[in-house]
Amino acid sequence: MSEITDKSMILEWLELMEHNQNRAIGTVNKYHAYLTRLSEFLKTRGKDLRKAEKEDLEQFTGIVAHQRGMLPRSRRPLVAAVRKFYFWAKEQWYVDANPAADLSYPTTGERLPNGMTLKNAGKLLLQPGLDDFKSVRDTAILSLFMGCGLRVGGLASLNQEDLIFTEIEDKEWMLVRVIEKGDRERLMPAPHEARLLLRAYLGHPDLKRLDRTLEDGRQVLFVSMHNNNVPPHEYHGKNTRLNERNIHRMIVKHGEAAGIPRDQCHPHALRHLYGTELTESDVQQRKIQVLLGHACMKSTARYQHVAMRSLATAVEEANPLSKLHTPVTDLAKQLT
Repeated sequence: MSEITDKSMILEWLELMEHNQNRAIGTVNKYHAYLTRLSEFLKTRGKDLRKAEKEDLEQFTGIVAHQRGMLPRSRRPLVAAVRKFYFWAKEQWYVDANPAADLSYPTTGERLPNGMTLKNAGKLLLQPGLDDFKSVRDTAILSLFMGCGLRVGGLASLNQEDLIFTEIEDKEWMLVRVIEKGDRERLMPAPHEARLLLRAYLGHPDLKRLDRTLEDGRQVLFVSMHNNNVPPHEYHGKNTRLNERNIHRMIVKHGEAAGIPRDQCHPHALRHLYGTELTESDVQQRKIQVLLGHACMKSTARYQHVAMRSLATAVEEANPLSKLHTPVTDLAKQLT
């Protein structure tokens, strides 16, 4: 009986894969490369394929594969090959126990939705114009999405009192108090372009004609033009609020008019753009975490107040609106 070697085991298994299970030649060659590398890895540990332990296989398909540049998604076929090989080896009594029986696949997660490109964001922001109240409102909304990275639910629920105009380093800033996922609250600086567009919106005479007052005395920030779900005499207070669905429709409408791909025309694409631009501008990850509201606010509230000056500087230098030509870019530069 010929000696059982790593090479002979691999070739025997691959022959089964190719002829008995009709595996494509490309898959067979890929499996051959995987098992050959595993054999070489085990030799550095003084072992062969028959002596491999679970820890060896976890190291090979995990950190070793990562060091070779394999992404989690591309490591899944590697794990599959190792699992199938040892399942076969156990059936053939080449190994007493299957060391790959519980070998886990890497977690790859779901693909993120497409973010909007900076170029398309510029086209989208200019699309509504500033000719009438609705156009000013839409432009102001888009500026908050791009300049603050808000979630659509957080933006829709804003009241006028959530905009705080203050001074930081002798400059007027607008801070936005937003409540989003899990009722977490955060306070964040908005870029100057967004501040100017919000002032234009708040000062518009058409807005002043509406009764936006809620039962607690606060006022709805972003209003709908009408509400078909209530009779005209009930169009006041909370019934004036622009809802999430209509905000999404507004973005789609202006995006399609500007020639932007539909898969970029959604609120999260603008939030994704905000995070991307902060990251590409080398803003510290801790600041990005605070600005995007990913952390529990009970543990970050203290940091926010201490770092507001630093956060304001980060927003001023790195937010998407600072890199685009907006309807108020020139005015913003004069005022700052």
